[in-house]
Amino acid sequence: MPVLGLILLLLFIANVWAIISTLASNLPLWRRLLWVAVVCVPLVGLLLWLAFGPRAVGRRA
Repeated sequence: MPVLGLILLLLFIANVWAIISTLASNLPLWRRLLWVAVVCVPLVGLLLWLAFGPRAVGRRA
């Protein structure tokens, strides 16, 4: 499980960097917000899947 935590931390850092970089760009506001949504939606989906998704067979109660 520690490896998964490290991967999630790196993914979080990469997402924060991408969001900051996008918001600091010279694109129109609507395009910046669209790119922020594109970056955030997969992260939210991954976190929800990790929290509520299927468990390994050996870990089921």
